[in-house]
Amino acid sequence: MNASQVTRKVGSWVIQQRIPAGDGPHPLLLLLHGWTGDENSMWIFTSRLTNNFITVAPRGLFPTPLGGFGWHPQGKRSWPSLEDFKLSVEALRELISSQNFSSADLSQVNVIGFSQGAALMYSMALYHSPGVGALAGLSGFFPEGSSELVEGRPLLGKYVFVAHGRMDDLVPVTRARLAVTILEKAGARVTYCEENVGHKLSANCFRGMGEFFKKHGPEVVDHN
Repeated sequence: MNASQVTRKVGSWVIQQRIPAGDGPHPLLLLLHGWTGDENSMWIFTSRLTNNFITVAPRGLFPTPLGGFGWHPQGKRSWPSLEDFKLSVEALRELISSQNFSSADLSQVNVIGFSQGAALMYSMALYHSPGVGALAGLSGFFPEGSSELVEGRPLLGKYVFVAHGRMDDLVPVTRARLAVTILEKAGARVTYCEENVGHKLSANCFRGMGEFFKKHGPEVVDHN
């Protein structure tokens, strides 16, 4: 199935999207980049994915001092809170609509988030759990201040893939292990992959993510 990949402006958003041919409805996969990233940063993670679903990679709403974009205004805290991501969460919900993606099945949106994008993904899942499907948090962390929402087990039955490098000097691996604990407390079914790499996805975890989405999300195909 052929798919066209284009950059597009939707309101205040700049996004890169890949839309398969046909009327659909097609499942939707949202790609959320990390701090200093943009709409081009996440496509490497789709190299094992087939083109039978809509893929949307938005540019973060907040320019960073180092260039690129992020998902919340830069604050003084070491780790952002759930509240810090709320503006981006609500803006993404407005973006991912039938008006903007008429051939999409929006009953549940699948998400891959990297680093700060993973934290935004976790925030989305806690604020609007019925609307998310399979989730993959790569080199990420859980936002602060989410204990009250977690207590209600909002992610009961949701499938989440978490991958992290033991040598990550930007987001310590302890943050990923804590995220797994919090996700499981929230009711999620977590698949965890930890490897001896830095702030990136290892080849083994990349394969693991492919298998995860093959089982729980949009169909993937192994190109190796």
